[in-house]
Amino acid sequence: MEKLVLQNISCVYDGAIKSLNDISFSVLEGECICVAGANGSGKSTLLQVISGCVKPSSGSVIIDGVTRKNGEKEKISALVFQEPEDQLFMPSVWEDVAFGVMNKDMDCETAKTLAIAALESVDAAALAERAPYKLSGGEKQRAALASVLIMEPEILLLDEPTASLDPRARKKLINLLKKIPRTKIIATHDLDMALDIANRVIFLNGGRIAADSEVPGLLLDETFLQNAGLELPLSRRPPR
Repeated sequence: MEKLVLQNISCVYDGAIKSLNDISFSVLEGECICVAGANGSGKSTLLQVISGCVKPSSGSVIIDGVTRKNGEKEKISALVFQEPEDQLFMPSVWEDVAFGVMNKDMDCETAKTLAIAALESVDAAALAERAPYKLSGGEKQRAALASVLIMEPEILLLDEPTASLDPRARKKLINLLKKIPRTKIIATHDLDMALDIANRVIFLNGGRIAADSEVPGLLLDETFLQNAGLELPLSRRPPR
């Protein structure tokens, strides 16, 4: 069953420059898709369009067979930003995680219970009373993920989730994402993660879809990757 369909999505800024140009693809229920491309290829803008944070200049976003109306920001999808600090601003981690449900007029005690449960789901319950600014990069990423999961989105969007993580924190996050039973769309430069976690990889180049490949597929094509401004996954590079 198709969970998400994008039809001819374009985004124009400064009146002429297209950050996305005629993007069309569909995502099945439960799929995990990575969106790969060089800096400036349109990955982050694409996630923002899917989440409803950015209105496309043209085209349609269809979720569960229903076309999103202009300006509508349904709660079916939720975005974890590339920089977790952009989502963490409260005095304690549990308050950050609970922020969304408390804005829905939930009482504090119930919200805290749900927040701690969300933190437990990402192996971060011990962080509940900590100040966000004192967390490590991996801890911040898990707290930001919990702040999204508490809203129970059906489509989870992540922008460069492994960026700036050390190898141990990266592995922990990837193993965690594998266990989350939701449709996932992940923008990333981390092609080793794509090999490990994704069903498909959509390659963007200059705001257009350069290819839509099953895994491993084009992830092992060095010539294609170089033309797209990418390199072979580290695990597949020949020894020097």
